Amino acid sequence: MKPTLLSNIDSPADLRQLSETALPQLAQELRDFIIDIVSVKEGHLGASLGVVELTIALHYVFNTPEDVLVWDVGHQAYGHKILTGRKNQFDTNRQLGGISGFPKRSESPFDTFGVGHSSTSISAALGMALASQLNGDLNRNHIAVIGDASIASGMAFEGLNHAGTTDANLLVILNDNAIGIDPSVGALKSYLTAVKSGKNPKQNNMMKSLNFDYSGPTDGHDVFAIIKELKRLKRKSGPKFLHLITTKGKGLSQAEADQVKYHAPGKFDKHTGEVLPKLETHLPPKFQDVFGLTLLDLARKNDKIIGITPAMPSGSSLKFMMDEFPKRAFDVGIAEQHAVTLSAGMATQGMIVYCNIYSSFMQRAYDQIIHDVALQNLPVIFCLDRAGLVGEDGATHHGVFDLAYLRCIPNILIYAPRTEVELQNILYTAQLNLSQPIAIRYPRGRGITVDWQKKHLGTYEKINIGIGIQLKKGTSFAIISTGTIGNNVTTALETTLNAASFSHYHFPWVKPMDENLLHNIFKQYSTIITVEEGTVKGGFGGGIAEFAADNQYSNPLHILGVPDFFIEHGTVDELQRICKIDANSLQIIFESL
Repeated sequence: MKPTLLSNIDSPADLRQLSETALPQLAQELRDFIIDIVSVKEGHLGASLGVVELTIALHYVFNTPEDVLVWDVGHQAYGHKILTGRKNQFDTNRQLGGISGFPKRSESPFDTFGVGHSSTSISAALGMALASQLNGDLNRNHIAVIGDASIASGMAFEGLNHAGTTDANLLVILNDNAIGIDPSVGALKSYLTAVKSGKNPKQNNMMKSLNFDYSGPTDGHDVFAIIKELKRLKRKSGPKFLHLITTKGKGLSQAEADQVKYHAPGKFDKHTGEVLPKLETHLPPKFQDVFGLTLLDLARKNDKIIGITPAMPSGSSLKFMMDEFPKRAFDVGIAEQHAVTLSAGMATQGMIVYCNIYSSFMQRAYDQIIHDVALQNLPVIFCLDRAGLVGEDGATHHGVFDLAYLRCIPNILIYAPRTEVELQNILYTAQLNLSQPIAIRYPRGRGITVDWQKKHLGTYEKINIGIGIQLKKGTSFAIISTGTIGNNVTTALETTLNAASFSHYHFPWVKPMDENLLHNIFKQYSTIITVEEGTVKGGFGGGIAEFAADNQYSNPLHILGVPDFFIEHGTVDELQRICKIDANSLQIIFESL
C-alpha cells in the first residue's frame, strides 16, 4: 500500500519537513481521515472539515506549541488533534477513557487552553500574550482562531476592545463561514457579509477602528495564500486580525449543502455522505421536542408568548415556533447574558417569555439571572435544556450545577419534570399569570411515553406549586428523587430484593420543596435517600439536608448524585454508572441498606 503523507506525521515538526507543494495533498488526506473516523465513531464533523487548510498552515508557519494556538469552542480542532500526536488515538474521540472532543490542557501541550463554550479564545490568547511580554518573551506568537458566530458574543468584543489598547503580539483569525451550529444571525453577520462582497471599503473597517492590523478577506481553502499571509503577519508586531472565508463541511458535498445537519451528523456513509438511519422506531419523544411543540401550541393560543434562545434554535427545538411566529421567537446569537436581560425587559412589558438556554450555558448569565430577573421578581420562564449528564461532549457541557447555583437565589422557582407530560404541563402552568421567575430543567434524552404527541399534546393540567408525589409505598426507607433520574429509581426498585421496604417520592419542585410532605417522610421512615442528576454539593439533596437540620431531624440521610469532581466524556449510561445513579448501581445501594 502506498504510504501517505499523513501516515508519516506525528507532530507539527514532521509537518514542517514537507514542501509547500505537498500541502494540498496532505489537506485531502487529513479530510479523508476525519471523515473515515467520524463516519463510524460520530462527533463534530463540519467545523473541522472547514478549517483543514488553516490548521495545516498554522502548524506549518508557527513553532507550536512554543507559539501559542487557542481554538475557540473546539468543534473545529479535530485536524489540530490529529497533527499534534493524537492521530492513532483519534478513533477514541469522545469515548469513555478516550481523547476529548475539545482541546484540553491535560491532554497535550499543543492544547494551550481548555475550551468547550464559545468566545473565550481572544481573552485567553491576549492574557498569554501579555504574560509573555511581562516575562520578556517578545518574539512568541499568540493566535486565537474564532468563528463568525462566536465573535458576535459579548466576551469576544470585550477581548477585542482590550487588545486594541495594547501592543501585545496577538493574531486573531476569524473563521468566517456564516454559521455556528445554526446559521449566524445579527448585524455583525450582515457587516461581515458586506466585507466579503466588497461593499465595505478597507479604510472603513471595524477591526481597524479597534486598532487591529486588518488583512483579508482571504480564501480559507487556499493553503498557499494562508501561509503567505501568516508569514507576513508573523513579522508584524502588535494586535493583528486575519479574516478568512471558509465553507463549513468543505470536502463532503452533503456537509456543505446541509451544514446544520452535518455539524454533528452521527454515523454516515463515508463514500456517499448519507447519514445512516437510526433504528429509532416508535420511541418516546426527545424532551427538546416536547418543549418546542408544546411552546408552539401555547403560542398559537396566547399572543403574549415569546421564545428566546442564544444560538440554539435547532438544538432547543425553538425553531418550531420561529418558523411559524418569526416576530415572536428570537435567536439572539451566542449571547446568554443578553438573552436573559432581553427576556427581563420584555417581561416588564407584560410579555410571557420562555428563555431557552442549555443548562451549562446558563452559567454564563448568572449575574443577569440574579440582578436583572430574580432581584426584580420578573416572571421570566427559564427552560434549561441539557440538564444533567449530557454524554460525549463532556465536562464543559454537563448540566449538573444548575440546581445548586439556582437554589440559593431568592424569588426563583425550580421545577424538574420526571416525564414529558410533566414538562408540557409545567410549560402550560408557567404562562398562567405566574408572578415570579421559574427555571424548568430537563435532560437531553427521551421521555417515557410512546406517542406522547398524539396522546397528550394540547391537553394540559395546571400544576400546583410546591407539591411532591408519592410513586411507591414502602415500610422502612424513603427515596426522594427529582427529575428524570427518578425513572432509574423506579427501574432499580423493580429488581431490588427488599423493594417492599422502600417508599419512593418524586419531588419535581426543588424550590419550594413540599415541606409538609417532608415532615411526614422524616417522621415515618428510619432512613432517607435522595437521588438527583446534579452535583451533590449544594443541590437537591443539600436542600433536604438543610430541611432536616432546620427541623432537628436526625434520620440517617444518604445523598446520591454527581460527585464533587468534574465528570469527563462518555455515554450517559456510562457516566451515570460512574456517578452510581444508574439503575443497577442504585439497586445495589438500596439492597445494602
